[in-house]
Amino acid sequence: MGARTRGLANNVLTSGKLDATDALSGVVPASNIANASLTSATSYGSVTGGVPAVASDPPSPTEGDIWYNTTSGQIKFRATVQAWASGGNVSTARYALAGAGTQTAGLIFGGDIPPGFPTTAEEYDGTSWTNGGNMATGRYNIMGCGTQTAGLAFGGTPPTTSATEEYDGSTWTAGGSMSTIREAGAAAGIQTAALAIGGNTPSPTTATEEYNGSTWTTGGTLGTGRAYSAGAGIQTAGLVFGGSPQPASGALTEEYDGTSWTAGGTLNTARYNPGGAGIQTAALAFGGRDPALGSTESYNGTSWTTTSSMGTARYQHAGFGTSSLALAASGHATGGGGNSLTATEEWTSGPTTTVVG
Repeated sequence: MGARTRGLANNVLTSGKLDATDALSGVVPASNIANASLTSATSYGSVTGGVPAVASDPPSPTEGDIWYNTTSGQIKFRATVQAWASGGNVSTARYALAGAGTQTAGLIFGGDIPPGFPTTAEEYDGTSWTNGGNMATGRYNIMGCGTQTAGLAFGGTPPTTSATEEYDGSTWTAGGSMSTIREAGAAAGIQTAALAIGGNTPSPTTATEEYNGSTWTTGGTLGTGRAYSAGAGIQTAGLVFGGSPQPASGALTEEYDGTSWTAGGTLNTARYNPGGAGIQTAALAFGGRDPALGSTESYNGTSWTTTSSMGTARYQHAGFGTSSLALAASGHATGGGGNSLTATEEWTSGPTTTVVG
């Protein structure tokens, strides 16, 4: 009898693939494979007895993946990292200031530098701060929102004011005045669709005002009057959290739908004078007092979760950006004006490839 060969017709699945448990069972010798290297692998199956070895990092690793890069000689791991790191120092230490923009295109303005109130603004490029345009009126406990090239500053003291100024990336010009003079409120939104939330008038108020780029109008009423709180989000999906008086406002969150405020999740740590960043369903609260706090909490639209702390505890600082890429600038470390900070910290949250060996 001559050599016998096996037909594969009965081992072809309806999908067109060969049946791996029958027709392709067993191990294929490496000598029978034209190219045994896996230089373009995007995922790995279970591995027994070691870490997958590849010549280059996979293009789209997922959380939990681990591999050995034979080119760099490194073991790498994909994980979600949430941490603060040092950024560039501001030129002028100040507290009770406001901020706007993003982590790589930030803006700070106003504040207190005893014995005066700076009119200078500073701009951040993700590495260093440089001087921007001067405001018409220096003030502290100021509110602000928007972007580096379309910023908005409103309220503040002394004296307590309703004045608004708009920034175009180089120059500040007068905008429409608020209906109510106030200081130490929270802010949210952009230059043409902003929220002024609470604040002192001179006592903590429940009043909200909405800005359309030229005029302020009355918005919904807060459930709890508060000052020294932080805001996040946009005009039709805003968020306010923390504040004074304690303990009535310190841990409370409220959510805005463009018309009315409703109660949200409670902060794990009551705080006033915190920094805030993000949107209504993905926000960040960091720092605050009393005493000075470094703790950070993230919000998912329902509840707050404690995460990594800042390197330097602070309050009355500027906070802005997103829940993934936020910035904390200047503020108080503790005590009075002599302890104002120049330090900036950058927050990063998201998947990161880390070298582990």
